[in-house]
Amino acid sequence: MDYVIEMLNIRKEFPGIVANDNITLQLKQGEIHALLGENGAGKSTLMNVLFGLYQPEKGEIRVNGKSVHITNPNIANNLGIGMVHQHFMLVDTFTVTENIILGKEPKSGGKIDIKKAEQDVREISDRYGLAVDPQAKISDISVGMQQRVEILKTLYRGAEILIFDEPTAVLTPQEIKELIVIMKTLIQEGKSIILITHKLKEIMEVCDRCTVIRKGQGIGTVNVEDTDVNELASLMVGREVIFTTEKSKAVPRDPVLEIENLRVKDSRGVEAVRGLNLTVRAGEIVGIAGVDGNGQTELIESITGLHKTASGSIKLNGKEIQNHKPRKITESGLAHIPQDRHKHGLVLDFPIGENMVLQTYYQKPYSKSGVMSFKQVYKKAASLIGEYDVRTPSEYTLARALSGGNQQKAIIGREIDRNPDLLIAAQPTRGLDVGAIEFIHNRLIEQRDNNKAVLLLSFELDEILNVSDRIAVIYEGEIVAIVDPKETTEQELGLLMAGSNRKKEGESANV
Repeated sequence: MDYVIEMLNIRKEFPGIVANDNITLQLKQGEIHALLGENGAGKSTLMNVLFGLYQPEKGEIRVNGKSVHITNPNIANNLGIGMVHQHFMLVDTFTVTENIILGKEPKSGGKIDIKKAEQDVREISDRYGLAVDPQAKISDISVGMQQRVEILKTLYRGAEILIFDEPTAVLTPQEIKELIVIMKTLIQEGKSIILITHKLKEIMEVCDRCTVIRKGQGIGTVNVEDTDVNELASLMVGREVIFTTEKSKAVPRDPVLEIENLRVKDSRGVEAVRGLNLTVRAGEIVGIAGVDGNGQTELIESITGLHKTASGSIKLNGKEIQNHKPRKITESGLAHIPQDRHKHGLVLDFPIGENMVLQTYYQKPYSKSGVMSFKQVYKKAASLIGEYDVRTPSEYTLARALSGGNQQKAIIGREIDRNPDLLIAAQPTRGLDVGAIEFIHNRLIEQRDNNKAVLLLSFELDEILNVSDRIAVIYEGEIVAIVDPKETTEQELGLLMAGSNRKKEGESANV
């Protein structure tokens, strides 16, 4: 059998941890090969070895049958290997073309030939159906488009083998569909793809074979057509996984969050939330369903004090909190799992232990007379790390060194531990594996059963349907319908999210 890539018995160690323990992965020409594993299982590490960002302690890498030493990404590029990273490596103030040619600029008469570069970028974009504007500025385009720029960057450098690291973690359902089409086009053009993921439906839809790793060890490789999501899930986490969350019927009580006629402008001064009304009661989970960009971010940020509102009312436990400072709002009984964990959830260059007390560090027992007790901080962190299964070498490890899923579990542990009256969970399972998703859904339901109010924002419709007790559909900054998850379907929700089947104004206000 001819393989374009062979990683044979790769071992990669970091201080105190074996990230890859003698793993073998073999990629065939023209296939999409999934690399599946829990958060922190060692998937990204293995691919960073292939891309030359890490050097293995043991093992051999072969490209087209020849043994190679990939000591840096330039060598990987020269061998035809390109990587689309989970966290994009783009310069916001540069154009699409400037980002793509960076380090490989076409020159004419000693100057960068930007017109030729734009033409080359446009040709590659058209060939693979990427539909990217070469002159657009990165800061002005969507996350999905930014990812396409990353793909273009690898193709511009002549990549034949593409590594996608969790490519759908930050995409909307529509963008995911478009990415799958792009990946299939790449394969038709003779490329080969390694897809790091833990979304089982995507593997079943798009992949040919799947290599599973668990806690740094290779479990095996299976043909996707010979398996199903249940087998893949149990191979990944080492036990049976329950996909539908068991929960009793909700018993909603008094209103905790009351929003009336809320109006919020976005960063450009355009009205993003338009007269929105919503109530969330103690003992229920209200899910917000909507296509990204319909005012969800502005709504969540205005409730949590991160974004000024124009008018309207936001009450928490009967008290007005509109335009209060974030700390005052959190002290009023609100906890927030933010949708961007790096921007609003963590200080990446602080140890994970100190991140665990970001909301409470100024209170006893962590602080006394303005002096912090780091002993108490790390004692608390160790307890939360154990309770929420945050996989880290220690509580002193920097937050940026943890996998995305373990960063997320740390944030969720910190927020729930404060015992809030209202928990806002924005994309709480983005980038998480099925085992971690199951754990977090159970924690959200536990909050509900403890008579707390939960507001869930997610772009995963199956998550909204599975976890919510009521679903509020948002469209162009308004709640256009409230539906019962037991009495609706993904199709009906999709239509409501697109603005059809809209309920009358009177109906939407009474929520």
